[in-house]
Amino acid sequence: MTTDAREFCPNCGDPIESDPGEREPLPDSAGLRGKEQKLCDSCYFERFDLVDAPDRIEVRVCARCGAVYRGNRWVDMGAEDYTDVAVEEVSEALGVHLDARDVTWHVEPEQVDQNTIRMHCHFTGIVRGTAVEESVVVPVKISRQTCTRCGRIAGDYYASIVQIRAADRTPTAEETERAETVAREIVASMEATGDRDAFVTDVSETDDGMDIKVSTSNIGKKIAAKMVEEFGGSYSDSETLVTEDEDGNEVYRVTFAVRLPPYAPGEIIDLDDDDGGPVLVKSVRGNLKGTRLTTGEYYEAGFEEGDAPEARRLGRIEDAEETTLVTVEDEHAVQVLDPETYRAKTVARPDYMDPDAEMVPVFKSRAGLHVVPEDGESGGTGE
Repeated sequence: MTTDAREFCPNCGDPIESDPGEREPLPDSAGLRGKEQKLCDSCYFERFDLVDAPDRIEVRVCARCGAVYRGNRWVDMGAEDYTDVAVEEVSEALGVHLDARDVTWHVEPEQVDQNTIRMHCHFTGIVRGTAVEESVVVPVKISRQTCTRCGRIAGDYYASIVQIRAADRTPTAEETERAETVAREIVASMEATGDRDAFVTDVSETDDGMDIKVSTSNIGKKIAAKMVEEFGGSYSDSETLVTEDEDGNEVYRVTFAVRLPPYAPGEIIDLDDDDGGPVLVKSVRGNLKGTRLTTGEYYEAGFEEGDAPEARRLGRIEDAEETTLVTVEDEHAVQVLDPETYRAKTVARPDYMDPDAEMVPVFKSRAGLHVVPEDGESGGTGE
């Protein structure tokens, strides 16, 4: 007695001659659960789809900054057009049948209009030893919206404000320009790491300094700390309750008040109770440091005076004028032409002055006439 080991296709009834292990089971939807029934090649390929593709894909793009919404967040792509983004989205959305082997494929984008790209996708592969191929067309719709970041910027959102002020004076143009540069450098470095919550909301000059509004309190703190590091002084912070979020949590806005020292680099001051002559301020980080205009010697304020010794402001190094060096009298004195009266006048000879120069910069004030360093620089800072 012999037994016929052949199987029959449950769909058409034709015998299946090959090894049953080489045939795929009929899907459970055929109602043959419990038996490992196999389809013949003809019936299998009638039901077979090499590619599973969506009918349509929508790509959400920020109309302001060009970011693309992927997963559950906005991502900066830096693309001038979105063809590559569309190709990537379609590639992730397509599914290839698990039975297929040696699959190759390519995509040809067709730009229909500004907001529509038609993706022509062609696949080839091997299934049950048979070469198969399939083509699908997936329309991609570019939906232009506004990302969370741009929405906040447009709404003038900010979480902290940095106030740049100075004691007994208005911050210089150099200080306020540097403050804005620092703010934008900090934001740029954070953006480079993928932080989309970092941005400068507004920079505005005020009667007594500058206000910088930024998106997070962390950025505000970094700006304040950097300004104190570079220009001296100190800063303080205070919180103000502004609202509650959707979960009922209190939302605070932080103000960082930067207080720069009373004297800035480049200022010329006349110290009280001191007969050493005016000082050109070189640094106010920690204690005030500078150069004596009478001798060129290094000056540093005492610990108790810090960055704010008692002094009178005489002007700034930019107020100096070029004049003729008439003669060098000795190691301590030279004659120069007074830039106002054009008369020769004997003044102190600081060690930074070039005795062979024909012209020298001089600064005239109520403290007298003094030769100042070229371009405000001098080697006598002691730092």
